[in-house]
Order: sequence, then structure tokens, then C-alpha cells
Amino acid sequence: MTDRTETGVAAEACVPEQAGVAVVPERLRVAELRPVWVALHRRLGAGGPLSRVRVTGLAEAEQAAVADLLGLDRYPGPAVTIDVARLEGALGGLDARTVAEAVVGPIDDRRGRQAGLRRERAALLDWFAAHPVVAAEPALLALSAPAVIGRAGRDLLGQALDVLAALPAAGRPLAAVAAGVTGDPHALDDGTRLASLVLKALSILYDVPPPEGAEARRALWERAGVACDALSTTVLVAGLRPAGDTALARVLRIWDGRPSVLTLAQLQDVPELALRERDVRVVENPTVLALAAQRFGASCPPMVCTSGWPNSAVVRLLRALPGARLHYHGDFDGAGLRIAAYTMAKTGARPWRMSAADYVRGLADCPPPGLPAGQVTDAPWDAELAPAMRARGIAVPEEVVAERLLESCDRRSSDRC
Repeated sequence: MTDRTETGVAAEACVPEQAGVAVVPERLRVAELRPVWVALHRRLGAGGPLSRVRVTGLAEAEQAAVADLLGLDRYPGPAVTIDVARLEGALGGLDARTVAEAVVGPIDDRRGRQAGLRRERAALLDWFAAHPVVAAEPALLALSAPAVIGRAGRDLLGQALDVLAALPAAGRPLAAVAAGVTGDPHALDDGTRLASLVLKALSILYDVPPPEGAEARRALWERAGVACDALSTTVLVAGLRPAGDTALARVLRIWDGRPSVLTLAQLQDVPELALRERDVRVVENPTVLALAAQRFGASCPPMVCTSGWPNSAVVRLLRALPGARLHYHGDFDGAGLRIAAYTMAKTGARPWRMSAADYVRGLADCPPPGLPAGQVTDAPWDAELAPAMRARGIAVPEEVVAERLLESCDRRSSDRC
């Protein structure tokens, strides 16, 4: 082993700094000592206190270099645990971190970086959960899974939520929707990250499997009102007798409130339909509207049926009723709550007999054993509704409580809605 004279040590301890960076002498940079600095570099990068470092796989020449550095009286063997304080005592006034960085490179504070990433992700999740689109449609919280958040940054998630806020799109082409929201007509092209994220969100909202294949993706876009057929996209109504001289208003008055089917094409040319009645009942199932037509005949109050998830014709009509108070009722099951939340968020409708108490009353009308409620998400309008449904696990279809609903309409009292 090399003799370390007092003169040599003193000279080494007085190595000058260059541009504020300590100069590491060549004897510490030799290849035989590199395993020590690599092991030390790895441990320092992990963060936390460090008093010992384990070095393994040392060849004979490397063992000799370690023994020489630490002043050992024998070779340490292929594996050795080095006391960091003893190591720094042999570095001529330098600290172990300085030497490890000089020989191997800058040390990455992995623990600190991971903690920072966790903080960033927590902040992103808080922002996502508080976003108005997610707050109105809680089912979208499923998008906050680590796998999704990890791939999508805040900008991408924000764009996806902006797209969802613009849907249903009333038959606009996909490129027009993309340009209107992002400024880039190709932002929602097939295969883009944004399109994939929006389609995943739509599959969650509509409670359908994520689309596989181009045909399934087109069908999901069309369900959201994108590039859909303006003639086959329809809404079922009854009791609508709007004022005005538009062709649609005159036709509806001729029908005198009888059930009618309106197409998106008919609605696109009508900015608004002014109704004499202020209260409009919005239901999910066509059977309820049919029962109302039988019960009330020509006196049927204004009613609109979403027929499940509201398409662009439904949303366009409900948004075209100035001054109307929209009252929504749907199925008491998992999908029904999601449809209700979506419809209310898109149209400003208020819940109509959709409370936890209404659900419990409806159970009495359900023949045993009842239908399963499915996956129930929270209802933004009633914090007690979802827990009540989860506890019982039974669905209450809207048709079962149709008579109760029509009785409230018969009394024509808006405060009973």
C-alpha cells in the first residue's frame, strides 16, 4: 500500500478551489475507487441519514485501493461496509458527497423529488375534484385514477374537461368542436391523447365500456352529439304549446299538446320556444310521458323525455325554453343518478321528487325481490340519496312511481315538484 507522509496529507488538504468548486485530487478519482463512490452516490440519492455504505463486488485491485484509502491492515474482501465518518477522515478535508458528485456526477435527491411529485399529484387531484364539470358530474372522479393522472397533466385534463363542458355538440363536426374548444381542429383526431381521454370520460358518463375500434369511437362521439345525424336525433315531448310564428311553434300548437317527436334539424333553426306555462317536467323514460298523455289528454302539462341519456336534441330544446323552470325525474339506480346529474348540469334543471325520502317511498311500490341498483355514485343535489341506495341495493324504476309523479302534476303546484 502507498505511504501517506505528513507532507503529502498536508499538501492534499490545502487543495485550492476552482470557481467555487472543490478540486478532488487524482488519487481519489482512480478507477479502483469508483465502486465506493458509485455506492455512496446511490445511497445519497435515496435521501435520509447516512452513516454507513455497503460496497460489493470488489476485485482484488479495488480491495487494495479501499484498504489504502482507509488505512486498513488487510484487504477488506469483495464486500465491505464503510463507516462514512471514517471515510471522510481520509479525504483530506473534503466531504463524501463532494467526492461522489465529482467522480460520478450530480446527486439526484430521489426522496425529495418523489415527495415533490406526490405534492404535485395531490394538488392536481384537488383541482380536478373541484373543477365545475367534475363537481356537476361526480362520475368523472373515476378519471382521477393514478394511471390516468400519471399520463395526463393539468393542461391535458383541463382541455378534456373543456371539451366535456361543450358537449353535447348539437351535431357539430368533430373538427369544429376541437377548434372551438382548443383552437386546433385536429386536437380530437383519432389517436390523440386528448381524444382518448375525452372518450374515456364519455364511456364513464354513459356507463358503457371504453370504445374499441373506429366504429365504436364514432358511435360514442355521435352519442355526445358530435357529427350526428340531425334527422335521426330526436326528442319526445308532450304538452308543448309555444307562442310565436315559427313553423315549429305553429305545428306544436296544432298538435295541441299531444305527444310529438322533434328532430334536431327542426330545433336548429329555432333559437327559442316561449311557453305559456312556466313549469316543464323532464322525465327519463318514454312510458311516463305516454301515461301522462293518457291521463291528461289535451290538458297535458309541458313534458320532455330524455329517453335515457339526453342527446343533443334534448339539450338544445331544454336550453331553448326561456324562463321555464325545469323539473327532472329519472330512475333511482346507478345509471339513473348519473343521467340525472348530467341532465341537471347541462340544462339547469332542478330535481323533482329525487330525494332520499322519495327513493325510500318508492321502494314500497317495487315488487320483490326488486332490481339491483348497480354502481351508485353520489348525487350532487342530495347527500343522503346515494348512501340510502347503497344500503338497500334496490333500484326504483321511474315507471314504478309514475302515478305519484303524475298526481303531483295534476295538482299543478310547482312547490310540490
